[in-house]
Amino acid sequence: MDAAIIHYIKRKYNLLIGERTAEIIKTTIGNAYPEPQDLETIEVKGRDLASGIPKILAIDSEEIRVAISEQIDAIVETVKIALEQTPPELAADIVDRGIVLTGGGALLKNLDKLLREETSLPITITEDPLLTVALGSGAALDNIDILKQVVIP
Repeated sequence: MDAAIIHYIKRKYNLLIGERTAEIIKTTIGNAYPEPQDLETIEVKGRDLASGIPKILAIDSEEIRVAISEQIDAIVETVKIALEQTPPELAADIVDRGIVLTGGGALLKNLDKLLREETSLPITITEDPLLTVALGSGAALDNIDILKQVVIP
């Protein structure tokens, strides 16, 4: 997503920004679901590629959503494919309990809303998405026999 933001700003505004700036943009105003009434903006500092001089521009959350739309679409499609390959017993649990988002992607605003709309399933975000991944991996390794039962070949 960060690379997509860098490329979008370079292509549209002829402004070169760094990876850290792209990450800040993503985490500050990045959005997976269009909400025109809740438009956010951020000032972006970079180097104008035509003049070589540092420049500041304002960019809004809708532009960032467009910039990362390919990656968001890939996430949605991957979730749908995983659901299609889910064993019936696990699928029943998912319908009852829903999907819990973890990891850095869960921090993207409104990703839960988009997935809820696309899958018609309950979607929740864990309290600490980044820590949950590490804790879940540890729990899975502690219970390797159970993990083997739910792994999709």
